[in-house]
Amino acid sequence: MTKRFLHTALHTALAALIVPMLAMASPAIAGQKTADPNQHVAELLKSIETGAAEPASTINPEKYIQHNLGVADGIAGFGALLKALPEGSARVGTVRIFRDGDYVVAHTEYDFFGPKIGFDIFRFEQGRIVEHWDNLQEVALKTASGRTQTSGPAVVTQREKTEANKSLVKGFVNDVLMGGNPDKITEYIQPDNYAQHNPAVADGLDALMVALKSMADAGTPMMYTANHMVLGEGNFVLSVSEGQFLGNHSAFYDLFRVENGKIVEHWDTIETIPPKAEWKNANGKF
Repeated sequence: MTKRFLHTALHTALAALIVPMLAMASPAIAGQKTADPNQHVAELLKSIETGAAEPASTINPEKYIQHNLGVADGIAGFGALLKALPEGSARVGTVRIFRDGDYVVAHTEYDFFGPKIGFDIFRFEQGRIVEHWDNLQEVALKTASGRTQTSGPAVVTQREKTEANKSLVKGFVNDVLMGGNPDKITEYIQPDNYAQHNPAVADGLDALMVALKSMADAGTPMMYTANHMVLGEGNFVLSVSEGQFLGNHSAFYDLFRVENGKIVEHWDTIETIPPKAEWKNANGKF
């Protein structure tokens, strides 16, 4: 998305179409206090494919903070993105979705401007979406584990363990990914039961260690320098971080499935953060 340039005139035109529609939204839509945020997010994402206008009424037209750096801020930017898609070209399939307070996380298979895997995070205020983050990566034709980038369990379970599982992932990010105490890795990951969906890494803890060592030996280590967000519900926890990957300033979205106090499955997307001169909004990636 960082390669697409959306013109100001198009933003203005889309705002003229979408904002009045939002203003005329029914009280049920405008309030949405009893509606399911997960459902609203799923419908909003699907509207990229269907072209349906009503799901956009979930977005607050007066406050929509955009962190996708290839899209302009506000409702006009969202509308312009939809308008820029070739008619009938988009496909959207949300695989898993969960909620953490005011935040909803979606893991989605996309086909727009090419096939991609994406994580989207939406923040709600008073029943309406006011902020959006995402991270996109191209679909790999072949993976080291034989798994796809989105396959695996999708149902949220063990909600009573949400805080414990989030704490586990926070510890893993700090100790292992950010180098605080990497020797503790087996305290976080189940060595003999670790399903991997990163296309370049095979299953198991040993394969992960080999992949990290190979990048370090090549002079392009994967480095996590900051963690910005950890969101979770039950057995699923998403970590949002930044750092360096293959020599590029990058955003890391890592989704973990936790079982019996250990990380047993991992999905991710890695996206290069473009130079600031190319940003379409001033909100930053995180």
